[in-house]
Amino acid sequence: MKKKLSAVSALLISLSAATASVFAAQNYSAKDLRALADALHGTEKMSAEQDVNGDGSIDVFDLIAVRKTFTASTGEFTKTTLPISDETVRSVGRNYTNDGVTWLVHSGSAVEFTVNARSAEVELAGDSSISNGEDYRSRYAVLVDDEVVVDETMGEKSKKVEIFKGDTPRTAKVKVIHLSEANNGAIGVKNITVDSNAAVPVAPTADKKYRIEFIGDSITCAYGVEGKNQYENFKTTTENFLKSYAYLTAQKIDADYSAVSYSGHGILSGYTSDGKINTESLVPPYYEYIGKPADYQKPWDFSAKPNDIVVINLGTNDNSYCGTDEEKMTSYRTEYAKFLAQVRKCNPDAHIICTLGTMGATELYPYLEGAVEDFKKESGDTNISCYQSAVQDMQNDGLGSDWHPSLVTQQKSAAVLADKICNVLGIESDQIGLDVAADANYDITKNEASGANASTFFSDYDKSFWVNVVSGGTKSDDICMKISGIDMKKGGKYRISFKMTGDKGREIPISIKSSDGAEIYSATVAIEGEKTPFAEEFTSSITDKASFLTVEMGGKDYSNVTLYELHIEKIG
Repeated sequence: MKKKLSAVSALLISLSAATASVFAAQNYSAKDLRALADALHGTEKMSAEQDVNGDGSIDVFDLIAVRKTFTASTGEFTKTTLPISDETVRSVGRNYTNDGVTWLVHSGSAVEFTVNARSAEVELAGDSSISNGEDYRSRYAVLVDDEVVVDETMGEKSKKVEIFKGDTPRTAKVKVIHLSEANNGAIGVKNITVDSNAAVPVAPTADKKYRIEFIGDSITCAYGVEGKNQYENFKTTTENFLKSYAYLTAQKIDADYSAVSYSGHGILSGYTSDGKINTESLVPPYYEYIGKPADYQKPWDFSAKPNDIVVINLGTNDNSYCGTDEEKMTSYRTEYAKFLAQVRKCNPDAHIICTLGTMGATELYPYLEGAVEDFKKESGDTNISCYQSAVQDMQNDGLGSDWHPSLVTQQKSAAVLADKICNVLGIESDQIGLDVAADANYDITKNEASGANASTFFSDYDKSFWVNVVSGGTKSDDICMKISGIDMKKGGKYRISFKMTGDKGREIPISIKSSDGAEIYSATVAIEGEKTPFAEEFTSSITDKASFLTVEMGGKDYSNVTLYELHIEKIG
């Protein structure tokens, strides 16, 4: 992983004022701005000339000074058309420039820039996908200061799109982003026209500190995330990368991203409905290209913007071929390990995170784990990890088109992945959206001195924990469910929810406690029948990774209580 200076270190680097005067006298370009931002991030070396304000230190105030020159007025408003280049926009994701047009190839591919003008418009281009039906053309959006102002499909060879218009100048951050996937065409960006009196009316935004690449299939593409239900078939008009776990993860960490994702694709086999292997829909043969479509099969320069993290989410389509066939699943393991070697060659310093499971395929996950272990053993590479994604909760969280993840599922996936990436990068995770009870351990405590005795059964299928009491002892806490390994943060706002079955009318005390027994939260559940729902919000007064939930059910012989679908989600 690239070495980066901390913000404090960057602020404290001092240089003599005498060496700073040369740079301070220059006119600045977008290249100068990017170089200074990269230096402050620690991704590039600092130079004496970057002390713009001549105070003997290179810090954020120099960055502000450079930016001010970009908004300096020339006095007269002029309408100007500017080409798309490194001097005007920042490229996000795998894009391809040809004949003056920058093609946004993949899901989430974008250009981003700052405009200082009283009006602005962007000219876009369409590829062969403009001849598709209206619901199958490339979909794109224009965002102004992170708000979507245009969202439509591209049906023309060339089109001018208004960004904003007014009588007074404004400064705004603009992003043009491809919402659908590479399988169904790209979006071209040709130029930007502004009416401005600024010395530099259009400039690229700064690179972010971290960069994440997502390698995946339809789940990563956010296939059908805006679909009416699981019975609606594929349309580009229901694909929206802004609602993909990949985009949401990058937003949570404030990282740049790149997505390499194709619906129906896999590592050993793409999706198949007849049991025959599908080698036409594989990611590895095209991973080192900008994109799979013929027009974009150009080598991708991995060194230009090295990734800090690479996330691989492939196997759902392979599962349609492998099923439970041991030989096929072993072949998946072999091919996965080969792909890891390919990804490592292209990303020598990145931490690789492998995951699978959102749409099921859980029987294949152990073979993914095996592939990771095989790769580690063969290469000695330890800069890699894996985890099994939670299977989508179709009943409670809904479904998108063709049984694909809903927005709620994508959001939950992003919360988990962002937390894992933060741990890898050594930065604090906000845990917002994370179910801190997802990996909890289920057990019981019994006060045997009081004669308490009970048996238990836990089902991972529906997250149900059944406790059958033979002898309940004398008090309610003589037998307790104990769900442990809950990570609580002081000041964090949480929502606890579950369903409970037991004797109708029975009142069950519950509480969350820290590892030393201090109470964080308590309540009483009144059971009204089968799967009585319960949900409340609370704020934790304690930070403790080893907190636990107790459910008191002692004091009554020959009874049972079942806890279903426990979630403790951090909501603020």
